[in-house]
Order: sequence, then C-alpha cells, then structure tokens
Amino acid sequence: MSKNYFAIIMAGGIGSRFWPSSTPDFPKQFLDMTGEGTSLLQCTFGRLEDVIPSSNIFIVTQSRYQKIILDQLGDKLSPDQVICEPDRRNTAPCILMASLKIKKINSDAKIIICPSDHIIVDQKLFSQDIELALNHADEKNLITFGIRPDFPSTGFGYVAIEKDHTDSELKKVIAFTEKPDKPTAQRFIDAQNYFWNSGIFVWSATAVLEGFKTHAPVLYDLFYKGFDLLNTPSEEAFVSENYLLADNISVDYALMEKSDHIFMIPARFDWDDLGSWKSIYDRQPKDEEKNAVVSAQLYADNAARNLIKTDANKKVVISGLDDFIIVDTEEVLMIYPMNKNQQVKNISEKALKKFNGEED
Repeated sequence: MSKNYFAIIMAGGIGSRFWPSSTPDFPKQFLDMTGEGTSLLQCTFGRLEDVIPSSNIFIVTQSRYQKIILDQLGDKLSPDQVICEPDRRNTAPCILMASLKIKKINSDAKIIICPSDHIIVDQKLFSQDIELALNHADEKNLITFGIRPDFPSTGFGYVAIEKDHTDSELKKVIAFTEKPDKPTAQRFIDAQNYFWNSGIFVWSATAVLEGFKTHAPVLYDLFYKGFDLLNTPSEEAFVSENYLLADNISVDYALMEKSDHIFMIPARFDWDDLGSWKSIYDRQPKDEEKNAVVSAQLYADNAARNLIKTDANKKVVISGLDDFIIVDTEEVLMIYPMNKNQQVKNISEKALKKFNGEED
C-alpha cells in the first residue's frame, strides 16, 4: 500500500430514486439498503481501505452531511478528510477541488474517484483491478472502468473503445455516450465494443489537473487561484466565496469527452450502481414466490415477485399482490408497481408537494 495512493469518495447526492427511504436529510449513501447492517458509504470506505491508506481517503459531500459522515466513519477519518461543498455543482467542481487539495499534500499522488453508493461484491478482484489502474496512471492517462453490458440498458452511460485494443490491459476510449434510447442501446450491445460507464476513475493528480487546465480552463482557474489557501484555515472562506461560481457540470462533459488520453479497463469485479428499487430487488435473496425482503418479516398469501423493505424489522402481511415495491418508513408507506420503478423520483416530487400543501 503506497503513501502516494489517494481516494476521493463522492457522497453529495440525495438519492431521490430511493424515496421514501432516501430523503434529502438522510440520503441513500448513508443507509443500509440491503439489510446487511452497514451503510453504502461505510462499505465503500472499507473497500478502498484494502488499497488506500485510510488517512488518504477523502469524502466530498454537502455541508449538511458532514455530521452523518463523521458519525458513521469518525473512528477511521478526521474532519479534515471531509470536503464540504456549499451546494451541489455536479462532479467536475468537486473532483477538481479535491484533486488540488491532494496535489498540495503529495505532488506524486495517484487518485481513485469512487461514488459512495455502488455495490461491489468481490473485494479481491476490485483491489486487483484498482492496483492495475494505479500502475498505469502516469502523467497523461485518465482511466475509467467499463462494465461489460449484459442487456441494452437505457439507465447507464456507455464507453466505446477501439476494437483493435482487445489484447491490451488498457483500452483506448473513442467515445462517451449519455444514457441512450432502447434501439441505440441495443446497437451498442451488438457492436461489442461498448461498455457501461461505471463512474469509477483512476489517474495521477498531475494528469487530471492538466486535463482540467486544458479542457476546462475557466473552472480550473476559478479553483487554482485559491491553491495556496487549500488545506489552511483560509480554505473555508475561499470555497464559500467561489464554489457557487462554478458551472454545474459533470466530469464526463468537462474532461472525459474532450481529452485524447482516455483509457478504459474492463472491470472483472461484480458491480451495481443501485439505480432503482428494481436493482435492490434483483440483488436480494428470494423466497419461493420470488419475494425479496429487506429489514422486514414477511407473511405472503398468494403474493409474488414483490420487494418489501421496512424500518426496524417490521412484520408485514400481504395478499393478492404481485410485482410491487412496498417500502415503509417512519413517515411514509409507498406501494408502487415494480414496472414503474424508474418513475419513483417523479412520483415522490408530486407526493411531497401534495403532503406539503404545495399542489397547484
């Protein structure tokens, strides 16, 4: 384990697709979504500890989540390792600011970028793949992990690689594509050189900062002018004054789609970005009627293919109900068709407006 290895965990999202369990005050990365007793953030941090010294793992989040993070991980990291955004500005600004902070700590740093809310099962393969990427992270390469698609998903972005790089460890990336429609996704599958974009990146601090300087110079200059203030008592005032001036832009748009030095490693580890309640259902053990239960006790009478999740291991009885998502929290009970799972975000917004008396 090298002292030059660092990680940035992105933990600022609000997880609206997992309402009502996930709320803006306590979003999904801080929840035990699978009933295993640990939050997604705790799992992500523990996974990275196998490769990265815990003192070199930084978490970028919204200011209001700092206490939650320290409550969950306070025995493993210091408050200085929690980088607080005044407000959400997508992934490019937070990655740039965190990378500048790390560069100031260690000019030879190599950095892993990880979302906080993915599920990765095989720790050994994950660590081996990360080590492989770190070994290839030089002063130019920007490396992403691609997931071999097994169906034409419209919920993921795609990465296309050159077909003549099939025998090399690093595959040259030729295109990034945002979430496609179904026919386009099927065309990508048929082409056999498209992978799902995992959102996990590896690069040296030198390479990523040079990339931002070249391809997002306005954003780079905004943060670099405060380089001398980073990791000092003056940092907070600088961030408060300048962060909200940054464009709301993803690292894919700001950097990855523009650079000529993008490479991909096909991931060998099992990966799930937990994008919907259906993804929770798919991962959970099932009973004889293919019901999946998370933190609950179920009695099912003529009921099949349902997901049941409660707080506090509640006893649940259902009858005559097939293919539904049933989520019970302290404040909200949601019973919603499984085949509409991608609409939970929209329905939650409408429901909350009604509950809060804000309907038109």
